[in-house]
Amino acid sequence: MSTLDLPVSAAPQSRRVLSRRGSFWTAAAVAGISLWTSAAPTTTYPLYASTWHLTPTATTAIFAVYPVVLVAFLLIFGQVSDYIGRRTTMLYGVGAMLAGVLLFAVAPSVGWVYAGRALMGAGVGLALTPATAAAVEFSARGKAHRAASVTTVATAAGLAFATIVGGGLIEYAPAPLHLDYWVLVAVIVGVLGAVWRMPRHTKDEAQGHWRPRPITVAKGIRLLYLAAALAVTGAYAFGSVFLALGAEIVRDLVGTGNVFVIGVLLAIFSVATGTTAIIGRRFPAHRLVPLGAVLTLIDLGLLELAATAHSVPLFMATTITGGTAYGLLFSGGLGLIASHAPAHHRGATVSAVYLVAYILQGAIALTLGLVATASGLSTALLLGVTVIGTLAILILAAAVLLNTRREVS
Repeated sequence: MSTLDLPVSAAPQSRRVLSRRGSFWTAAAVAGISLWTSAAPTTTYPLYASTWHLTPTATTAIFAVYPVVLVAFLLIFGQVSDYIGRRTTMLYGVGAMLAGVLLFAVAPSVGWVYAGRALMGAGVGLALTPATAAAVEFSARGKAHRAASVTTVATAAGLAFATIVGGGLIEYAPAPLHLDYWVLVAVIVGVLGAVWRMPRHTKDEAQGHWRPRPITVAKGIRLLYLAAALAVTGAYAFGSVFLALGAEIVRDLVGTGNVFVIGVLLAIFSVATGTTAIIGRRFPAHRLVPLGAVLTLIDLGLLELAATAHSVPLFMATTITGGTAYGLLFSGGLGLIASHAPAHHRGATVSAVYLVAYILQGAIALTLGLVATASGLSTALLLGVTVIGTLAILILAAAVLLNTRREVS
């Protein structure tokens, strides 16, 4: 039984409840602000570094706090939306995101930023899984396959807004350390209001009462889960290079301190991701994943060439190809798992995918920061290329195995 199938609470409704279509787009909006929130500090990292005299290790630690806390919340609360409902869980998550962004908006020192980053991780850890599941469950009948593509577009839009809005306000508006976060606060408040108006459902009595328990994956879909988890992990790992070090890479390559220009160049990655997800929804998920793995391998070569040649055109080609690969991997991975997971375990299964992805994303980002501090940005990029290339090969192998098993069965 899916959350959407649960009986609507008999309690009197004092609010205007959203339609199925409105609830679908609200779930997508939650996914979008989750990624906007996670990427909001991207264009601010160099400013924090110069203002508070931070090393690359310290700035990537700000990034890494987020997935560490997020993983903890996925481990503890990964299945909670299967018990208390998608809407309730998203309300808690979006509320925590709001609190985290508020801390960034008023932060007088790096300690506040670390605390805000932790709250962001808690919020996204609570909100992103039920948003992904709710997008499937509130899809128009017979069109659940659209959910993964729309979720990918929403997350790509969130990433683009984070870099473009953040970069523009930092460069051309007052209070560069704070104003872009106040804008995000306003957006989150609007989305929180929409979540409040989503249908309220009672819990699934067959599931029993929620309590912290290990995240499990149904036996019949474990190969499917492996392919999906590797695909989303590969997308997030590649994204971590851009989110943790992207602003510094662009600044060194382009030779500009204009944060808006940096933000626009980084946003090309997100635009390519969203465009790919829109086009890719016409194709089955099991075809998208291996193509994404191949493009990732190609793009890693382009990234290394752009860094060594200090070529802006090559870097732009890298962001377009990388965004396309990200869109194929993320949309394909979510499509594999969200539409095949048992409805009553959908939240837990999606959480298990995000869990692996965020653990590795945080580890890779922090490692790259440590290497960049000790040995320079070029060495860190080379390490990132090696690790992500290995992931891409594993993704390709899992996808081929999955497709072979599909053809045999």
